[in-house]
Amino acid sequence: MTWLGKVVGGTIGFAVGGPVGAVAGAAFGHMFVDEEAVSTRNIVKDNNRLSNGETAQMTFFVASFSMLAKLIKSDGHVTEPEIQSVRQFMVDDLHLNAQSRLAAEHIFRAAMDSTESFENFALQFYQHFNHQPQLLELMMDILFRVALADRALHDVEERLIKSAAGIFKFDSAAYLKIKSRYAPDSDKYYAILGCSNSDSDDKIKSQYRKLVRDYHPDTIASKGLPEEFTIFANDKFREIQEAYEMVKKERGI
Repeated sequence: MTWLGKVVGGTIGFAVGGPVGAVAGAAFGHMFVDEEAVSTRNIVKDNNRLSNGETAQMTFFVASFSMLAKLIKSDGHVTEPEIQSVRQFMVDDLHLNAQSRLAAEHIFRAAMDSTESFENFALQFYQHFNHQPQLLELMMDILFRVALADRALHDVEERLIKSAAGIFKFDSAAYLKIKSRYAPDSDKYYAILGCSNSDSDDKIKSQYRKLVRDYHPDTIASKGLPEEFTIFANDKFREIQEAYEMVKKERGI
């Protein structure tokens, strides 16, 4: 992530405002202190700001881990297993390197301490990515994945995820389809495809072709996501393919 290298080097000026910018400033200021890389006087240099693509990457990265922090904290206390679930997500799903994991943890802690709400982070995420529905859906998938790390979706967690769905303009049907991806047995595979087991073969084939176009690695790469989130999206592409193979096998297509 080129933007992270600039941050750690202390050679950038933040062009992102709002809660995401505030958390970024707090988190990366701490990184400078911890690593003794540079003095905080060097954080802002107007002649060396992040590019538009780097700003989008930073927004996605910071907003994602800020929303996860608020989600984990939503029941009023944070347990070690919950922290470990986020760390596991960093390693197993995003394949973050050591520097990126350090950045994510600082963001996570700064968001924990922030007075901003989950909804404010979700709103800024939506404002930045509202024309990229794949990224909104990817964020919903991330929220469910971490919330269900303990194999239980608590009421307060679901309320927050539903609030994100509302901010992202997902209707109840779309929300339930995303949620049902984590259902057992064959229903899960239909849900991954955005279908139900009552749909016709032709509809399932059509939906599969649409998802392949939307989540093809080349399509996702063109969105300018951080490399680690691109890897996660590519895993989702493979998940779509595997789901279609399972549905085909079940139906004898």
